[in-house]
Amino acid sequence: MLSYDELSATERGLWDAFPEGRWVDLRTGTAERDDPAGGAEWGPGRTVRAEVVSALLLGVNPPGAGSVASLRLAGARITGRIDLAGAEIGHVLWLKGCLLEHPVSFYGASTRTIRITDSRVPGVDAGLGRIEGHLELDGTVLDTGRLSLLNAHVTGELGLNGARITAPGKWALFAGGLVMGGGVFGNGLTAYGGLRLPGAQLSGGLHLAGARLETPGGVALNADGMTATVVDLSEGFGALGTLRLEGAQIANRLTLDGATLGGADTVLLGAGMRTGALHLTLAAPAQGTVDLRGATVTTLHDREHAWPREIRLDGFVYGALRSDKDSLKEDTAYRLAWVRRNPGYAPQPYEQLAASYRQAGHDDAARRVLLEKQRHRRRTVHPAGRVWGHLLDATVGYGYRPWLAGVWLAALSLLGTLAFSLCSPVRTKPGEGDPFNAFVYTVDLLFPLGGFGQRGAWHWTGAAQWLSYLLIAIGWLLTTAVVAGVSRVLNRN
Repeated sequence: MLSYDELSATERGLWDAFPEGRWVDLRTGTAERDDPAGGAEWGPGRTVRAEVVSALLLGVNPPGAGSVASLRLAGARITGRIDLAGAEIGHVLWLKGCLLEHPVSFYGASTRTIRITDSRVPGVDAGLGRIEGHLELDGTVLDTGRLSLLNAHVTGELGLNGARITAPGKWALFAGGLVMGGGVFGNGLTAYGGLRLPGAQLSGGLHLAGARLETPGGVALNADGMTATVVDLSEGFGALGTLRLEGAQIANRLTLDGATLGGADTVLLGAGMRTGALHLTLAAPAQGTVDLRGATVTTLHDREHAWPREIRLDGFVYGALRSDKDSLKEDTAYRLAWVRRNPGYAPQPYEQLAASYRQAGHDDAARRVLLEKQRHRRRTVHPAGRVWGHLLDATVGYGYRPWLAGVWLAALSLLGTLAFSLCSPVRTKPGEGDPFNAFVYTVDLLFPLGGFGQRGAWHWTGAAQWLSYLLIAIGWLLTTAVVAGVSRVLNRN
């Protein structure tokens, strides 16, 4: 048990200020001399023992009537270890511009707002803790340890704006199962080591605009199964390592506007996630695979140059599409190239793209997409199937361009009319049948069903005979292709 007589003059000042919540500011006002990086040189006049801080927070010097006690200390070197694991702390702690020589533990503790700002501390452990208020580490450097919030509950906000956490080979933020009443704000955060947030519940969202996460070859952010209102990874956000968002539920939007991704084979793993708007408007092409298999978004905003060479899109479902293209024709060409970045052949990405265009009222674009789907599929079938596919494509565009059949019929009708006009046919039965008409005869040859009586009434010898046989064969092929193509479209719809 500490006694007042054992305290240094500085500690007595803190002791006396605590019951009234007054600041004890030991800073000199000179930036260089007040930098916590040089705090090891601060003398006794700026030194406070950790046991004094712990004793005050545990209520050893209670406030008087009408006062609210809190510990507010600036510019101090705190020696020893602040270990309040499992404690019941009813007072606010605010350390500003301080150097803490050892990690701080609030593991399993129940406490009020904790602010350790613009300071240096080896690490902070508040795992399984309950913080009734905010946890703020803005501008603080955790230079040899991590911030642990495993299964913690914070009713307010978590502030990491401008903080720097160095935990190479470990998780810089270890916060699986974290429950936040507010948001996580790490704008400008620098983390050497990943952020681990699987299963976290972030009512106020995850805000990491301008943050830098570096875990080359590893996981920069693990937010699998996380639920959040917003995830903001924009305004210069950069990640070396994988962003894992498998199964994440993001109510409003996930934005990577102006972000850069690299440092891993798969830079964004969003398989199975659900979000409102997805803004993939990166500052530069992603340097690795983007995996969106099974993901669902309401609106996709993107830029052509943001995508990597490989995108996994099988099962990706979206509503509206927003790109940087000025016309529908340009957008359709871009989207088709985008779908082809999915490795191998998968029909769903084409079907989804066509459905999106159809929903927007762009039926021509939807038909073009479905035609390209058949062309892509053709490259995966056996040679005979490829030959038949080429025939369907050339004649009716797999049923999505039925007007091609009319073009073929018109061209062949003209060819036959000209050829048969130059020769004299032989009447099959002398004295019977209508007079010969080259155009009607040609049409009769091209249509295998029904007829106008010309084909049976007249026949040829020599080259004209072989031309008639060829037109009959082409007519059958053309009719079969039309029926097959139209049936394919009708069955699809």
